[in-house]
Amino acid sequence: MNRIKINLPEKFSFSTHLQIRITDLNYGGHVGNDTVLSILQEARQQFLQSRGYAELQVEEYGLIMADAMVEYKKEMNHLDQIKIEIVATDFDKMGFDLYYRVMIQKNGEEILAVRAKTGMMLFDYQLGKKVSMTEKIISVLQ
Repeated sequence: MNRIKINLPEKFSFSTHLQIRITDLNYGGHVGNDTVLSILQEARQQFLQSRGYAELQVEEYGLIMADAMVEYKKEMNHLDQIKIEIVATDFDKMGFDLYYRVMIQKNGEEILAVRAKTGMMLFDYQLGKKVSMTEKIISVLQ
């Protein structure tokens, strides 16, 4: 079976911390894959807010997710303390990639739980179409 492999950048420009809630668990008793995307969305929103933006408020536009890749390394369980690190990179005319590293923090150690990447595009929601990135947006997100 071929598995995806996400090569993370060496440095991350943002981090936040969350705790796994009981409602984050699936029938297997660990964080479900749908919840992982929700956790990444929460971290992404915090990253954008740290830059003065929001997912639907990047200058006069918003962001739309073009793709997502998730590589699971360790189960996350109820009450786990996690650190999510993010970096924006691979900017081009229409968008950029966000890389995520999710670490479980336990007994003074950090254990890799998830590697992920989302492709984000600048989007005009009123017109329903992609728009070009600006140098200002790129400089703010880097």
